[in-house]
Parts: sequence; structure tokens; C-alpha cells
Amino acid sequence: MRRRLPWLSLALGAGYAFLYLPIALLVLLSFNDSRLVTSWTGFSFRWYVALWNNDALVSAALLSLRIATVSATGALVLGTLAGFVLARFGLFRGRALFGAMVAAPLVMPEVITGLSLLLLFVSLAEAVGWPGERGVTTITIAHVTFAAAYVAVVVQSRLADVDESLEEAAMDLGARPWTVFGTITLPLIAPALASGWLLAFTLSLDDLVIASFTSGPGATTLPMVVFSAMRLGLTPELFALATIIIALVTVALFLALRLGRVASAAARV
Repeated sequence: MRRRLPWLSLALGAGYAFLYLPIALLVLLSFNDSRLVTSWTGFSFRWYVALWNNDALVSAALLSLRIATVSATGALVLGTLAGFVLARFGLFRGRALFGAMVAAPLVMPEVITGLSLLLLFVSLAEAVGWPGERGVTTITIAHVTFAAAYVAVVVQSRLADVDESLEEAAMDLGARPWTVFGTITLPLIAPALASGWLLAFTLSLDDLVIASFTSGPGATTLPMVVFSAMRLGLTPELFALATIIIALVTVALFLALRLGRVASAAARV
């Protein structure tokens, strides 16, 4: 067993290098004074200044953040309700169909989902006049639709591990169902809710295919801008923006780990 450990360590190191070396290279190139990625001419912040003055790129990034925040919140509400129904309502008529409809976005190709939503919005516009044009609203609705499925799975898995006797004891003592949910169930599934929201936020921020189908001329998200830029050639402003996003994610991860350790220490006391 000991003889295999060096090979396992080597394989693990190669895997991490394959994942993180490109990210490190991207961060390094964001400080390159040259526009070419093949030559290093010196350390510079010129591309961060250029990013600050690039209104189109900054607007696309802010739009993606706004859509992701609203979509994650909407997906959290719908996904929590769906997960609660699947975990607590037992067998009911139509449960299999409801479960299949909730899980469908998980296995459905994004191209099919985007095309079906596009046809839906076009049909609604012809039938009732809404939406008047595709844009931020249609992208947000589309992201809520498929991100809610991921939240439902996370919440349902967490509810399956929660002891129902706690809720039953509270109801035996006279607590109403909504009171039980708010004072007992909700705090117990709070980590799952936070994980589901972050997952939905990441999926919305990263989505390209569905946003391309449901967007209009006035709404261009950050993935759409990056994908369009790849056809003409990547610019160092994109490297600078990616570096800022990596820094924000890294800080968020360290804060989450720190808060988790503080919470664990408080629970032990």
C-alpha cells in the first residue's frame, strides 16, 4: 500500500495542476503589459484600467450579477417548496409526474430547454402580448425555471436527514404548521438553503445557451460577451475581469470556511 502512495500523490498533483494552472496563468496574463498572450513585456495594471473604462463589459457583468441574484432568489423559493412537497407530503396522486417534472431540467439538454422557452415566449407574445420583447425578464424566468430543480434536489436531500419527530413534537405542543416550519424546519435546513442559493446563483451567472435563446438585443450577459469575444480574439480586459471574479470567489470561500469553523466551535461550547 505504501508503494502506491507516491503514484496516488502524483496523480492527485497532476489533477490539481490540470485544474488550477490555467487559472494561475490567466491571473498572470491579466497583469501583462502586452496585449499578446505569447509574450511577457512587464508587469502592469493597464488592463484593469481599460476594464474600468469598458462600459459594455462592465454593464454585461453587472447585468449578469443582477439576473443571477434575482434568479437565485426565485429558484430558492420555488425549489424549497418543491423539495418540501417531495420530502414531506408522502405518496399523493401525481407524485411521480410532479417528481419527473421537477427533475426534468437536471437531465434535459440546455439546447432543448432554451429552444422550448423561446417558443413559449414567442407564443405568449402572440397570444396575450407579453412579453413585448425578450430581455432581462425572460432570461430571469428561464434561469429560475432550471435552477429551481437543483435547489429542490438539495433541499429534499437535507429534509430526508431531518428527524421528523422534532416537528411532530412541536405540533403536539400546539404549534401551527407555519410556526413549526419557521422555528424548527427552516433553521435545520438553513445550510441547504444557502447551498441551493449559491448553486442557483452560479448556474445563472455561468449560463450561456439558455440566455442566448431567451435574450434580446437590449440584454447581453457576461457569458454572451465572452463567447462573442472569442470569435474575434480574447482581450486582456477579459483576463482582468476573470481575475476579479476569481478573487471574489476566493474571498467568499475563505469567509465561508471561517464562519463554519466559528459555528462549529460555538456548537461545541
